[in-house]
Amino acid sequence: MARNRSSRNRTTFFFCTFFAIIALFAFVPVFAPLPSLSSHSPHDHSHSRHKKVTAQKFEIANDMFWKDGQPFQIIGGDLHYFRVLPEYWEDRLLRAKALGLNTIQTYVPWNLHEPKPGKLVFEGIADIVSFLKLCHKLGFLVMLRPGPYICAEWDLGGFPAWLLAIEPAVRLRSSDPAFLHLVEGWWAILLQKVAPLLYENGGPVIMVQIENEYGSYGNDKAYLHHLVTFARSHLGDDIILYTTDGGTRETLERGTINGDAVFSAVDFTTGDEPWPIFQLQKKFNAPGKSPPLSAEFYTGWLTHWGEKLAKTDADFTAAALEKILARNGSAVLYMAHGGTNFGFYNGANTGGNESDYKPDLTSYDYDAPIRETGDVNNAKFKAIRSVIKKYSAKSLPSVPPNNEKAGYGPIDLEKKEFLFDILNRINSIGIVKSEIPISMESVGQMFGILLYVSEYAAKADGSVLSIPKVHDRAQVFISCSSEDNGGRPIFVGTMERWSNQTLGLPKIKCVSNISLYVLVENMGRVNYGSYIFDRKGILSSVYLDGRTLQGWKMLSFPLNNLNEVPKTNPVIAYSESIEKSARRKAKENFSKEPSFYAGHFSIDKENDIKDTFISFNGWGKGIAFVNEFNIGRYWPMRGPQCSLYVPAPVLKQGENVVVVLELESPSPSLVIHSIDQPDFTCQLISQTSNMKIK
Repeated sequence: MARNRSSRNRTTFFFCTFFAIIALFAFVPVFAPLPSLSSHSPHDHSHSRHKKVTAQKFEIANDMFWKDGQPFQIIGGDLHYFRVLPEYWEDRLLRAKALGLNTIQTYVPWNLHEPKPGKLVFEGIADIVSFLKLCHKLGFLVMLRPGPYICAEWDLGGFPAWLLAIEPAVRLRSSDPAFLHLVEGWWAILLQKVAPLLYENGGPVIMVQIENEYGSYGNDKAYLHHLVTFARSHLGDDIILYTTDGGTRETLERGTINGDAVFSAVDFTTGDEPWPIFQLQKKFNAPGKSPPLSAEFYTGWLTHWGEKLAKTDADFTAAALEKILARNGSAVLYMAHGGTNFGFYNGANTGGNESDYKPDLTSYDYDAPIRETGDVNNAKFKAIRSVIKKYSAKSLPSVPPNNEKAGYGPIDLEKKEFLFDILNRINSIGIVKSEIPISMESVGQMFGILLYVSEYAAKADGSVLSIPKVHDRAQVFISCSSEDNGGRPIFVGTMERWSNQTLGLPKIKCVSNISLYVLVENMGRVNYGSYIFDRKGILSSVYLDGRTLQGWKMLSFPLNNLNEVPKTNPVIAYSESIEKSARRKAKENFSKEPSFYAGHFSIDKENDIKDTFISFNGWGKGIAFVNEFNIGRYWPMRGPQCSLYVPAPVLKQGENVVVVLELESPSPSLVIHSIDQPDFTCQLISQTSNMKIK
């Protein structure tokens, strides 16, 4: 979406093989002739001998969209299948239907579908074919946005993180042959699944987007031409391909493709006068091929950790939409329904430099008319529906009631294990050693947390630790095996990407070397702008008193992600063993050492299974799992989000297990609460924080 505001040896075999393939790959000509959009009148039924004759046709002519020979106004909305559990897809789509929408627009995140090279996932929340068929069943058309870059406030803009481990580095969003080869391999699989669902083939897909807002990023026309050629080779000549760019001359010049082979759509800030921008849009489309389309009409906005929750006025938003629809313009609401960044897939933004880092909340509510929980009984839904109702070709369905929610009360948690105690169970084969720290991606871990371990000789007056480049947040511990506490790690402090300060290490009398532990959390990769190549972990040398510290071990901690469950998994272990036992010593409960906690709550009757929220008010920072499903990150110390949404399909009759990895400090009571409403009232930990506040 547009913004006007701002070690390697484990992967050597794969990447050597990859580049051997690259050497054999023959590329299509950079500026191969592109077939044009259908130029005949919608009422002219003549076809070339190459054109497939079908009963259904969606096309552009006379600066209008035409569906089966009749003028058509797109009144659409973004609804991302990967931010909604499959059990709720139909529920959310029916609410979009009640809003008055006739078209659904969705991105396709490559990283969800290919989390590891060659490992393809199209089941569960990644079952895009089932989602598209459901859209069709419910009478929606679909505008598909397969990227390969999607932005979307999604980790790395939808690119798989393993792209960042390739050496030499591939140039994302460019005509770099190595990058294009990987894109073509991905699209060959994806678009083969999409082709039978094109409108001309009896499916719902009327348009397919090429890249996403490229004019806000680069000016590599060869790259865009390659994508068009790839798309045509898999989807044929009849499908409308489109680009979306911010409504300025500069972004349109950089992001569009000359001629009439690709339709150029625009987006712009809600409240801007739309029709001068639509007039500008015409200059980047062939004559008669520029129906006015706001491909992202912003109903709300995203929120980063540490900001106030973004809110926009309902009447203002509805009035801005009416300015478009009243003159037969088309618009796609971004978002119609936001959903949730489950797992580790939230994205992040940057400000003026790479260190000005702003990770997104777990909630992607977006202040959209259909709220994160599917709620529609709100002023924005009513105001937008009232406007759409005036211009809809059909009467609107009745509005369904909000889904019921329940609070299941307090949940007592028990400490199960210190995070570092898992080290005793990690197979030494899984430990990566290097003289200098290497990135998460190079170690083979794409998400979550990674532990860096080294050692140094004790000094009488302590030491100063400096890590010039840590992505994104590091907790530092030291230990001495000869100490009375058995060498337990002692918390020293936190080093953050956005402050980049040195850290004093205390003096310890230790007859052996002191062990240094740096636990680094990946808080979400940048998804927009020039700093998108966002590797995670320690990305520089580490300095102790000005000297480079060498000799490192990197240890992965496997944790469930949205579409992956690791083989060695503490979450499952704690879920299977939640019986009560004697509480540990109080001093351990309140240690700053990261720990796993587990508890459970019961639901007696199947009819009592409802959506709920887990409140972490009073806790520090961490990750939560319900019945082994990663419901996301919590950080009430930073705010504003205090609670995490738990959809009813995650729950079950009987015992439900909650596992929490608390990285900072637990609530002294060791209690979390299941509540029946979301809570975004947590305050900023400090008004003078170095993290930028909106």
